[in-house]
Amino acid sequence: MAITIYHNPSCGTSRNTLAMIRQSGEEPRIVEYLKTPPTRAELKTLIRAMEIAPRDLLRRKGTPFAELDLDNPKWTDDDLVTFMLEHPVLINRPIVVTPLGTRLCRPSETVLEILPNAGPDPFTKEDGEVVPGRKSR
Repeated sequence: MAITIYHNPSCGTSRNTLAMIRQSGEEPRIVEYLKTPPTRAELKTLIRAMEIAPRDLLRRKGTPFAELDLDNPKWTDDDLVTFMLEHPVLINRPIVVTPLGTRLCRPSETVLEILPNAGPDPFTKEDGEVVPGRKSR
């Protein structure tokens, strides 16, 4: 089964999501998107698969969001995709692709909705928060 995570190892949410995938028994393909950004076609495919608008994928914190005035409604969806490609840090993370769907996994437990082998075992996040397994929710 092919699972892909668009991952930032510096992000706790991304690390927790990766750990949940591994706890399910899967070893995903890891794309460190800050080092290897998606192509325009890949990014647009991910956005369509998540059924969100490009604006909904923009990360604000710790990015040039404000300096680029990306809250301005003058920017088209295509413009926003271009900004994300030019500044990959603007792409919110982690994005996970599985045979059951594609999600922006914020919070990290969102990944349980699309993990085929997510079991009943709880998961403890880095901060100590316990997330019940999918079947015990």
